Amino acid sequence: MTDGAMQPFALTLDKFLVHASKWHPRAEIVTAREGGVERAGYAEVEDRSRRISALLRGLGVAAGERVATLAWNTQAHVEAWYAVMGMGAVCHTLNPRLTGAQLGWMAEQSGARILIASADLLPLARQIAERAAGVERLLVIDGEAKASPAGRPLVAELGSLLDLVDERLAWGEFDETAPSGLCFTSGTTGAPKGVTYTHRSSYLHTLRLLQADVMAISGADTVLPVVPMFHANAWGLPFAAPAVGAKLVLPGRHTDGASLARLIRSERVTVGVGVPTVWLGLVEHLDAVGDDLPSLKRIVVGGTPLPSALMERIERRLGVTIQTSWGMTELSPSGTVAPAWARRAAAVSGRPAIGVDLLITDSEGRPLPEQREVEGNLRVRGAAVIERYFGHEQSAVDADGWFPTGDLAKIDEDGNLIITGRAKDLIKSGGEWINPVEIEAVVGALPEVSLAAVIGRSDPKWGERPILLVELHDPEGLSDEALLEPLKGRVAPWWVPDEVVRIASMPLAATGKIDKIRLRTEYGAARVGD
Repeated sequence: MTDGAMQPFALTLDKFLVHASKWHPRAEIVTAREGGVERAGYAEVEDRSRRISALLRGLGVAAGERVATLAWNTQAHVEAWYAVMGMGAVCHTLNPRLTGAQLGWMAEQSGARILIASADLLPLARQIAERAAGVERLLVIDGEAKASPAGRPLVAELGSLLDLVDERLAWGEFDETAPSGLCFTSGTTGAPKGVTYTHRSSYLHTLRLLQADVMAISGADTVLPVVPMFHANAWGLPFAAPAVGAKLVLPGRHTDGASLARLIRSERVTVGVGVPTVWLGLVEHLDAVGDDLPSLKRIVVGGTPLPSALMERIERRLGVTIQTSWGMTELSPSGTVAPAWARRAAAVSGRPAIGVDLLITDSEGRPLPEQREVEGNLRVRGAAVIERYFGHEQSAVDADGWFPTGDLAKIDEDGNLIITGRAKDLIKSGGEWINPVEIEAVVGALPEVSLAAVIGRSDPKWGERPILLVELHDPEGLSDEALLEPLKGRVAPWWVPDEVVRIASMPLAATGKIDKIRLRTEYGAARVGD
């Protein structure tokens, strides 16, 4: 007598597209193009992806080898993703908003020989190849390849090569623990580090996203991921949408308010996902032209704190429900999401779904005796959480498997996560700590303020003193006194910034977050004469 058994079924990412192709073949991937859109059903996308896999195999790409991409959110990029991952290679996404030197360093680290790049990014791709000696070929998507100088790298249009390929490569013939993707952190608070995703981790992450208490995406939805595919897997949406046969709408390069409004209206988008600045641009465009987007029902935001005033403005203007979230590249990236039905507030990032666990510790990593309503350092563990950075021998987690996020946080009585700051962003003034997030939340709630940031400036007496940097709708709309007045009684008097700096356009990092490294570089030095 035997105990019986269940079928082996490797949790590999190719299965999402294969499922969509078989059971939702007419569900579409739509890509914004100049003057219109491009459409393809999931069955067509799977067919092209398998042929790209065969093409890459013919170019010598082996299982476990890293293939880099430098592209926007488009159908061609999705096809490249599945082609690389489906054959057991590793898709190394590069962020085109970084410099050639930064990206060349990343490509050199990964050892990629082939770089798949959008046509409009070919000059940047060549800069990468100049700095990454291993890059032998540039395969161009989303446009034509211009004449290329002789020598390395060889440049060709992927579509033209694909016309010569009839083979459809078999997918998924590897273990589910095999690596599937490589993404470097944004480097907004330190040097970028590589995070390697596995098929199993991203598969389980996708199932978590689809839960009713998380993003709750269904086959009835039309999903617009404005969050880029080149950072943290577009929050897993190119896996989640085909998993349920949802229509996937991709914005390409243009994510300004006018372009997004046009796309949302024409494709009747129901769910949008992206950082708060994207939706601010959309609302300001709609206010300027007096338009509405009735199909849009939900927006999921993350990546940076959302001011309460902006949340209220977006929900009121668009008639949508905003779901706040928290995550990191190291978490694949989703950690917590506020359900659409639950109590929601800008500061609340929701509860973790099954597969993620949270821990509040002191600065030394010791668990706090009380885990509710106390602030501490946030640690996390789970099936899609990093264990070790790419190229590092040392583990990134403690002895019990907890990953230190670098965030300061508390968990309320209902189990909701509230991020209260970044440990590296804290300002030490006169030996005491100032948390910029609390100041930013108060000032950012003013309707006249678009974006607010607080950094520490070197001070000969106090070590550091806070200064407030603001981007206003009207640069002269509020006096410095009016900007600082709301802080009285809300924060300690010595927390109030010493100076207000008005910025025409707040610098944003490559992922849409406020670039505090740049702000510290430009404004953090002590003033002459201090």
